[in-house]
Amino acid sequence: MVQFVLLGLVSSAFFSATFILNRAMSLSGGHWVWTSSLRFVHMFILLILLLVVTRGIDHVIDTIKIFVENIKFWLLAGSVGFGIFYSLLCFAADHAPGWVIAGTWQFTIIATPIVLFFFKDKVPRQGVFFSVLIFIGIVFIQFYKEENGLALRYLLYGMIPVVIAAFAYPLGNQLLNYAKHGSHRLIPHIDSPILQDAPTCVLLMTMGSIPFWILLLVVFTPPPPLNSQIIHTGIVAISSGIIATSIFYKARNATKSPYVISAVDATQSGEVIFSLAGEILLLNGALPGLTGGVGILIVVIGIVGYSMRSI
Repeated sequence: MVQFVLLGLVSSAFFSATFILNRAMSLSGGHWVWTSSLRFVHMFILLILLLVVTRGIDHVIDTIKIFVENIKFWLLAGSVGFGIFYSLLCFAADHAPGWVIAGTWQFTIIATPIVLFFFKDKVPRQGVFFSVLIFIGIVFIQFYKEENGLALRYLLYGMIPVVIAAFAYPLGNQLLNYAKHGSHRLIPHIDSPILQDAPTCVLLMTMGSIPFWILLLVVFTPPPPLNSQIIHTGIVAISSGIIATSIFYKARNATKSPYVISAVDATQSGEVIFSLAGEILLLNGALPGLTGGVGILIVVIGIVGYSMRSI
């Protein structure tokens, strides 16, 4: 159990870069559609190269076969888990600072048990308790930022799309989990050793999201992307898209236990703490006051509490 939580925390450290860079691209004038779609263009190219080098060309060919054979599933899972999720995060970055997006995103801690309940997978009460506890800690950290003069309109403009994204991400990921383990009668069981490899799962989900990004570009027809936007989306693709998501999938899809899945998703609360630490160390941000310190302590207690239970 502890190893899954630790993997989740490591992934949250890499995920935290997303919120800072997305906000930077928004402030520099980059259109949110390019900010979201270019990340997955980079991911697709880099993952193909990575898998060819580390697993061989035959592995990539087998991956494409798995995709084609189950194309309806991958289009659904990829569009929801990657497309809807990330496009809404990037849209929200146009309306609120990165740390606000990161904080509101933690609603996914509550969303995961709800998604699992929707699929009739019940999370033990202990898991729900720790999820709520961690979420309360995040709220306290948000109050710390309120003390530093956050305009309420930022939170309101960014909140609704991020809350929707907070449901879309665990929903798409859970579809993948069911496909791998064959543990839900409505989700096709993709019985292939390929799904044991986390980067390959990331590639399959990325391929499934490609039609979504094409549709988004056609609908919004944004102006050409900025050069800096191309570079920054590449950094996000490597840090959050490949490294963080692969580590996250390794932990999340290692089991079909609702408790462990909720625990791994709850570790994403670390994104806010890592974002705060980065702001303090790199941008001379202010240290948290009493409220923020209490919030961080509550989050740590919640994560430790999750870790103490055996699978």
